[in-house]
Amino acid sequence: MPDHKIKRITVYPGQRLSYQRHLHRSEHWYVVKGCAKVTKNGQEIELISGRAIDLPAGSWHRIRNHGEENLIFIEVQTGDYFGEDDIERSEDDYGRI
Repeated sequence: MPDHKIKRITVYPGQRLSYQRHLHRSEHWYVVKGCAKVTKNGQEIELISGRAIDLPAGSWHRIRNHGEENLIFIEVQTGDYFGEDDIERSEDDYGRI
């Protein structure tokens, strides 16, 4: 069974991901290009290219692209389960609650 999963994610200008948490995995986000505002358990943190943040399992989080170019970041998931159903959303701009 794998112990990690890696994704390359693009967030377009003015867009954001859902405010969510995972029970079975932690995530590490590394910004490759652009600038982001990350909300982690209600606290807003600014990230620019070359910066990273750790999101432990159970923590509420989202990322928003407040810049004028595409935001590209690498997401490294670690844990014991990586199914897309390990997600609880409290806010979502795309109606997936």
